[in-house]
Amino acid sequence: MNLATERVGRRGNESGDLPRRWRSVIGRFVPIALAFLPAIGSDGIVCGQEERGEEVLKIGVSEGTRESDPTSVAWPAVGSIETLPARIAFGSCGHQSKPMPVLRTVVDSAPDLFLYLGDNIYGDTRDMEVLRGKYAMLGAKPEFRALAERVPILSVWDDHDYGENDAGKEYPKKAESREIFFDFWRVPADDPRREHEGIYGEHRFEANGRVLQVLLLDTRTFRDRLARNPGDDAAFKNDYRPDPDPTKTLLGEVQWRWLAERLRSKADLRIIASSIQFGHEYNGYESWTNLPSEQQRMIDLIRETRANGVLFVSGDVHWGEISRREPWGDEGYPLFDVTASGLTESWPSVEPSRFRVGDVVRENHFGRIVIDWTVADPTVRLQIIDRDGTVRNDVSTSVDALRFPTP
Repeated sequence: MNLATERVGRRGNESGDLPRRWRSVIGRFVPIALAFLPAIGSDGIVCGQEERGEEVLKIGVSEGTRESDPTSVAWPAVGSIETLPARIAFGSCGHQSKPMPVLRTVVDSAPDLFLYLGDNIYGDTRDMEVLRGKYAMLGAKPEFRALAERVPILSVWDDHDYGENDAGKEYPKKAESREIFFDFWRVPADDPRREHEGIYGEHRFEANGRVLQVLLLDTRTFRDRLARNPGDDAAFKNDYRPDPDPTKTLLGEVQWRWLAERLRSKADLRIIASSIQFGHEYNGYESWTNLPSEQQRMIDLIRETRANGVLFVSGDVHWGEISRREPWGDEGYPLFDVTASGLTESWPSVEPSRFRVGDVVRENHFGRIVIDWTVADPTVRLQIIDRDGTVRNDVSTSVDALRFPTP
């Protein structure tokens, strides 16, 4: 099957070019991924995948022509953004075997930056050849390519693209999965994220005396095992209970020290990308509420560093919502968490949360932060948008409203 693409001039890895070994992998796997596409059923699931299992992704095929290789097209690099991003879109939970029409809606909304918040594929394997094959399926999707070829992307992982459902530091292939993650997302060879264990990192955008900071957290590589709830329903609902053990960690000490340093740096607005929810009320699913000492540590760290302008964005749960906490009362500012978790996935039931603002969005959707940097007190709109482009939840705040009071 011929997949025609326009070849563009290569500018090295900084421009988003794919490493050599990935071009070889894609040459073998893309024909398999493309062969899947015509077999998508009315429910959006690739027909026959479950019956054939992972082996289908391990079949060797001839490389074919590199001219038809979708990875030969350069992606716009995050470093090419020369102004402050004013429209930041984000999403998570996109199954590589399902249609992704919501990504077309994202492209139509013309964001300056897109944040992938995890479960960007459903890898769920210890076979790294299979993991690469599933990334290849995502990379071959026209909807994904329409986004990746037009909008700079930053990404974190969650459990399914990390490698196993709900996995933490015990996952035995985390080092290998990390390299595949970096290569697929075209993280430059000299990027600081490649210099340490895990995938956490920072990007800063500066213009006209303003600074936007994006902090990418790794909630998998260093996380201790969670405490499970007993009961027959523990597989899919109320899986976990809050574990009071103060020795357990979610981020690990090295990542915590790095985060403290970055929060002390100057920024007007800080977007913290967490693959799991931070701001909601405990509901039994994976989130920061499972390790309450770690959640409190984050709240205390933000206050200790006097880090103004913190906003969380998160994924994982297969629905969209906006949460608002006020952990410091009059001595601080509200902490928002915008959860966008439904590029292809949805969930039939949603637990209540006293921190929820507005409605839950169960249909496929993405999140967006819109900032007006042109005014003295930049306005900030937090939105959840469905695949038809309808804004389903819209909360307004401002940079000045996200500041600690002056002593």
